[in-house]
Amino acid sequence: MTDLVGHPILAAVSDIRSVLKGVAGVNPTFMSTSDKAAALRELVAAEAQLVELRLRVLADAGDLADATGAKDTAGWLAHQTRTRFSDARADMGLATVLDRERPVLAAGMREGAVTLAQAHVIRRALDTLPAAVDADTVDRAEAHLVGCAGEFGPKELGRIGRRVLDVIAPEVAEAAEAARLADLETAAADRTRMTMRRQGDGITRISALVPDAVATRLATYLEAFTNPRAQRGENAQTSDPFTRLPYPRRMGEAFARLLETVDPSRLPVHGGDATTVVVTIPLDSLRAELATADLIGAGLVPGDNLTGDRITASQARRLACTAKILPAVLDGTSLPVDLGRAKRLFTPAQRKALLIRDRACRAEGCDIPGTWCDAHHLDPWHTGGPTDLANAVLMCPHHHHRVHDTGYRTDRLANGDLRFHRRT
Repeated sequence: MTDLVGHPILAAVSDIRSVLKGVAGVNPTFMSTSDKAAALRELVAAEAQLVELRLRVLADAGDLADATGAKDTAGWLAHQTRTRFSDARADMGLATVLDRERPVLAAGMREGAVTLAQAHVIRRALDTLPAAVDADTVDRAEAHLVGCAGEFGPKELGRIGRRVLDVIAPEVAEAAEAARLADLETAAADRTRMTMRRQGDGITRISALVPDAVATRLATYLEAFTNPRAQRGENAQTSDPFTRLPYPRRMGEAFARLLETVDPSRLPVHGGDATTVVVTIPLDSLRAELATADLIGAGLVPGDNLTGDRITASQARRLACTAKILPAVLDGTSLPVDLGRAKRLFTPAQRKALLIRDRACRAEGCDIPGTWCDAHHLDPWHTGGPTDLANAVLMCPHHHHRVHDTGYRTDRLANGDLRFHRRT
């Protein structure tokens, strides 16, 4: 250990390390329970004091970066002490706040009454107070939260911090909270995202950022599926294999069950019909033990295309019995039965049949999914063309407009696609 001399802080650090070295070989096995409890409490308090001292030095160490050419003090600290840069950056931010704005919080750490984790929570709670709250109210909030640190952990402190104005300034709390929530809701709406990507191993990764209220509703719905079944005796829960699964696995299973229970008739109309996922399977395959079926949906999940939307025949049989998914059994030519009707607009049943047959826009080279397409009469209805499958193809909005553009003509290819040519 390096002998530290000179500045009182260096001398204190040297003394602390020397004392710790003196007990480095002491085994706590023979300590009494009360001694262990006292030691743990005091060690946590001492650690908070040491952290405060470290942050106090860190806040005034800007010259280190200048002297060594480091980008900033956090970068120097991470490199020199072999710590994570993210931790060093967070500590640097807290050190600056303690030094310039939060003397009560700094004093709480200096006395060993506030841990590092609690300090980060208190700092965030104070930083999220609305800008309209005056400095005196912020100071009172700081004192209140530091006082609560002696009784509550970081999680509870976070909850108290969110409602601290209700305690110290109830006369402005409601208006301030409304303004804060309005800002949060606006920011949450701007940041809302959802992405899906196939992994190539039969799994699709779903990632989302949603507002807190949306996440709460989703968690509530999923927990309706993850809750243990009705208790029948003290061993009822452990006898159910589902309840023994890890919680993240149970939530994933619950998400799948939630989708299976969604009533498509209550969803927005999509592609000219009620939103529906269609399972297509030949009759022989449906009867077989080992076979596959196709799942027709949006078709725009990026990633590996080797797995796609194929499922086993047994899964198709299950979905046909339990889920709001339409099973379509195909004949020997892999075509659904013509469901045409003597009317201008294609019926929902015809729309489903077209989706099964065409899958995507039938313009040559276009891969827009069929659920986004319109049903188009090849022989126009107003000139006597029938509204049936033989006279229909799916066209995306772009090509549906193009097919009615007098500046273009179309040829029907052998595979049923339409090839466009500009008229000369």
